[in-house]
Amino acid sequence: MLTERGLGCSSVTVLERLGSPHERLVTSLAAEWAEATPETNLDDLNAIAVECVPDDATALSLSRLPGLPDVAYHHDGQLTKREVRAVTLSALSPTPGQLLWDVGAGCGSIAIEWMRTHPRCRAIAIERARIHYIADNANALGTPNLQIIEGIAPSVLKDLPRPDAIFIGGGVTSNGMLETCWAALRSGGRLVANVVTIAGEQTLYTWHDRVGGDLTRISIQRAEAIGRFLGWKSLSPITQWAVTKP
Repeated sequence: MLTERGLGCSSVTVLERLGSPHERLVTSLAAEWAEATPETNLDDLNAIAVECVPDDATALSLSRLPGLPDVAYHHDGQLTKREVRAVTLSALSPTPGQLLWDVGAGCGSIAIEWMRTHPRCRAIAIERARIHYIADNANALGTPNLQIIEGIAPSVLKDLPRPDAIFIGGGVTSNGMLETCWAALRSGGRLVANVVTIAGEQTLYTWHDRVGGDLTRISIQRAEAIGRFLGWKSLSPITQWAVTKP
């Protein structure tokens, strides 16, 4: 895992049989581990210490702040892009000890980055089709305790613990979706929904008229090659509704 992530220069120390007469420390670089210390020579009773050292400046270093690089995720294209994730997490305002519902979680990026902000942040990812992506990403990015619910919202939401914040990344036009989420949300909780379709915008406009909140249009352009030159390519614009429940 370390060498695959560009951390082959990391020092790995195995501490065997601590406190016994046969106590031993075995140390090697991650990239040289298999040759230097065959696994068959190590006792099953051990602890492992790793001093992470990048091989070079290109090694992927992941901050706890929202907006991880898109390449940090295993996905099939259904991914909330980096810039939109940063804006969305800002609106959700992760707070230690609070619970997030990530409804229509896709590859789980919002729930994962919510949990990465603090060890006490909790999240439930609700997704119909991409459960394996969420599990892979949660394990790879340090949030193995992310709870994953496979099913179709809003029907699968009724028995879940009451959330402090809800993000709806897909299915906002589903019958009863916003009604169910709004009823479940705690007083003072935040609800954030992102849409890319006109139908989704109409739903958000209706709810904005009903309960207030903020509507924001997020438009991102990235420079890409056009022949020998660079040009701006626009990503699909996102309409975001963020509201705090009285």
